[in-house]
Amino acid sequence: MLNKTLHISTSPHLTKGLTTTQIMQNVVYALLPAVGYAVYAFGLDAFLLISSTTMAAMLTEHMLCKWSHKDSTVGDWSAVITGLLLGMTLPPSFPLWMAFLGGVIAIALGKYVFGGLGNNSFNPALVGRAVLQAAFPVAITTWSTSFIPHRFTEISSSVLALPFMKPTYDAVSGATPLSAFKFDGVVADSLDLAVGMVSGSAGETNALLILLGGIYLASRKMLNWRIPVAVIGTVYVFSATLHLINPEVYPSGSFMVFSGGLMLGAVFMATDMVASPLTSLGVVIYGILIGSLIVVIRIWGGLPEGAMYAILLANAVSPHIDKLTQNRVYGT
Repeated sequence: MLNKTLHISTSPHLTKGLTTTQIMQNVVYALLPAVGYAVYAFGLDAFLLISSTTMAAMLTEHMLCKWSHKDSTVGDWSAVITGLLLGMTLPPSFPLWMAFLGGVIAIALGKYVFGGLGNNSFNPALVGRAVLQAAFPVAITTWSTSFIPHRFTEISSSVLALPFMKPTYDAVSGATPLSAFKFDGVVADSLDLAVGMVSGSAGETNALLILLGGIYLASRKMLNWRIPVAVIGTVYVFSATLHLINPEVYPSGSFMVFSGGLMLGAVFMATDMVASPLTSLGVVIYGILIGSLIVVIRIWGGLPEGAMYAILLANAVSPHIDKLTQNRVYGT
């Protein structure tokens, strides 16, 4: 006699699925090595900065859920990712009160007003960063020196600036590699850029660790590898072509790939599952668009860096890319 019951049902037949919490936890795990290296490079400043943005994002998410009489969604780890990514896009000497404000804006304006996780049209961390750049342009473009001897025993005076007071800076570097190229024509060594031996935001420290985090997520199918490959490949090919045309004016492809926030943006921000397209062709078009905009802004725009604006602009057209690249339904 058979002791098993045969269940007949229509597709899809799912045998195993990952929860949102599991995916978000793995994204945090993939990001932690780069975060750890940022703290190693910039010391207490980076630790306090990233802690402030993360705590602000978590607290804002919890309070907004409570005020709207919903269960708190802090436990899904999405707010943690937003806080970590926002902190990684800011200079380590950034005042903590500004960083905390950025974390609040990232969740409230970049995520909650759209309906919460799964409904946001733009990457929340970049929304917070864009508002901070508009509100505090001097603070967000003032860079501290990495690997200073007393970075684990002293805190920069600007970090502890009181709210609405003008911060004072110490141990300020001349410029980031992108700024040095943009305004002085100086090109940094690609190896130094890859391993983070330069000044810049916390997330510009070690491109190789960020890339390894992306490989880990892609291997677990928690990241669409086509997006970072399309972004990085487009930036390299576009830049290398310009470099071949006039090497005296345009930097090499490797410099453009490893400098600035390109790697962090391509791996952890452009791949936002909600704000990016769903079709295989769509994500490639999306990545090419981001990569092209980054090069255009860096070379011909007024700003030395273009990763943030490129991703936000691509987020805006993502639904249209999806609509134009939908597969034809069988039988129609």
